Amino acid sequence: MSEQPLNPTTAAAPEPEAATTVTGSATGSTAADATAPTGPAADEAAALRAASFERARRLRQEPRFPGGPAADPAGSHHERRIRSFQPRRSRVTTGQQDALERLWPKWGLDIDGKRVLDLDQLFDGLPVVLEIGFGMGEATAQMAADDPGTGILAVDVHTPGQGNLLGLADKAGSTNVRVANGDAVILLREMLAPESLDGLRVYFPDPWPKARHHKRRLIQPEFLDLVAPVLKPGAIVHCATDWEPYAEQMLEVLTAHPRFANTAGDGGYAPRPAFRPLTRFEGQGLDKGHVVHDLLFARI
Repeated sequence: MSEQPLNPTTAAAPEPEAATTVTGSATGSTAADATAPTGPAADEAAALRAASFERARRLRQEPRFPGGPAADPAGSHHERRIRSFQPRRSRVTTGQQDALERLWPKWGLDIDGKRVLDLDQLFDGLPVVLEIGFGMGEATAQMAADDPGTGILAVDVHTPGQGNLLGLADKAGSTNVRVANGDAVILLREMLAPESLDGLRVYFPDPWPKARHHKRRLIQPEFLDLVAPVLKPGAIVHCATDWEPYAEQMLEVLTAHPRFANTAGDGGYAPRPAFRPLTRFEGQGLDKGHVVHDLLFARI
């Protein structure tokens, strides 16, 4: 599995850009002001721009497929903030579209932040593990098939991956997967009851390698503050990455948090558990000399 941007939900806020306004006089007017059209032509242009913005807003809110995942499920009723993911709207294959249209009403849900999920009802009483960022879903589908007694609530914003996971689970006859579309932070904060999860999996999240983007990394103290209350005592947080600096940050942040304890006896990284599949993307990374680190911490 490659380092994938988390779909978890709205686009990451852009970095601020330097101002480019050219001051025209001591009164503060700009060069643009001096040449801007006025009168009926200007009013018509403004109306056209407003109509264009409104069409774009509606498109962001509407699902790509009837009854499918919404483009922006939380809409404008949640605050804007720095995101740990960048949504991608790449091509959806015919098979993925078919899976979304058939299975989303049954196994999919939008993270709208407006309700608390009843996980017992959603998973027919199974213990539930939350997985944040599943890429194309191959590893998730395999784990679901290998362990039908555990429910997997899989969160991403990548529409092709959502359709692919639904199709793989359906093909394998797995009924223990639910796909959530949107921001995992809103899910954790608004839609999960205290001590409702039996585990959390974060495999190969976007490492945001540039220093100025480190603030976008998912595994931060504030994120763990949201995670701890919704995990049952003893539940395992399992992270994996092939980006060495991010692995070091994960280990540091998890070790420092008072609600989590390292299950590795030496206080370091853990061997890859047998239940986490070795994916094609991970194998490609290993072939390039990447070192994959697993971290398993128990909620105290």
